[in-house]
Amino acid sequence: MAGYATKEGTFDYLKQFPKYSRDFYRFNGEAFLSSLGLGTFRKEPYREENYVISYKDAVKSAVLNGINVIDTAINYRYQTSEREIGEALSELFAEGKATREQLFVTSKAGFVPLDFPFPENPYDWIQSTIIEGGLAEKDEVVIDQHCLSPAFLRWSVDTSLKNLGLETLDVLFLHNPETQLGYVDYMTLRMRIAQAFKLFESLVQEGKIRAYGIAAWNAFLNEQGHAEYLSLKDMVSIAEEVGGKEHHFKYIESPFNLAKPHASNYANQQGPDGRYYTLLQAVHGYGLQFFAASSLLQMNLFKGKFDRRLSETLGTSELTDIISALQFARAGGVSSALFGSVDPKHVEDNLLLAYLPQLSNEALQLVLKGDYAV
Repeated sequence: MAGYATKEGTFDYLKQFPKYSRDFYRFNGEAFLSSLGLGTFRKEPYREENYVISYKDAVKSAVLNGINVIDTAINYRYQTSEREIGEALSELFAEGKATREQLFVTSKAGFVPLDFPFPENPYDWIQSTIIEGGLAEKDEVVIDQHCLSPAFLRWSVDTSLKNLGLETLDVLFLHNPETQLGYVDYMTLRMRIAQAFKLFESLVQEGKIRAYGIAAWNAFLNEQGHAEYLSLKDMVSIAEEVGGKEHHFKYIESPFNLAKPHASNYANQQGPDGRYYTLLQAVHGYGLQFFAASSLLQMNLFKGKFDRRLSETLGTSELTDIISALQFARAGGVSSALFGSVDPKHVEDNLLLAYLPQLSNEALQLVLKGDYAV
């Protein structure tokens, strides 16, 4: 049996949900992905109250009700999110309610994850675990929180796999590499990304990851020339340099939501032909895939009621504003729109979207141009 998502496994999975719209699952050439994915990020990881809750039941609810995309990162809640996902998957597999081949699991590496329970002195943890552990030189750890040394990234992947109880990640994202800009120059960062991609190609050969990508916050959305701008064309060039034309750099994860729609309406990235396109257009131009992060803007979209014209255009006027926001976030060529929830009931509520057809490009353009947009 394969230790990763397969075409056959994910197809068997979606067949369990015949009442869902045919648009709910998207085939990426290798597997069928639910157009909603469960994320496990939580703000302010140092707050003790973030450890009273657990994502385990939400993960189980998602998988049992049609979501087969699970996104996390080693640093989310100081490794706790990964461990809770691992517990949930272990139980689902043991109960015969899901198989590894049916699920698409992604994680991220780049940030210093620390560990929970909190280390008494984080700087001592960095010194003993990373520096003295031979994972990186001191100058490779930027602002005591970010590191791209190959040894550290390999350790991160091995630790993530242990946390998750898996043999293989379907995607490993390099996590916010732009964090280092301002502390190192662009050419230094480029060199570090090249070393990271070289390692990732090795990890593919070793069977620890199936593919890799970059998860960034504003780096791919900023204007060219911004201090934290990343060129997608440059990232693809790096992948080709280290992995040839058959490289495994295949994914981009970036915010896309009603208040931050730049990936679909701001032409700031060069495509293969040298012309400028929106991020989503450029992603597809390079044959990559796009995951929409922060689909609900960490619930900051809902400080007021949406204009009815918006929900009517989205085809969600009889449903909640949250469903409207998710309908938008999975549009425009998005493979999967990620949302976070620790409450299984909220997961099930959001899956009302699974019965709706996806938003047409014409409707998407109306939303982007409408004066009622968030």
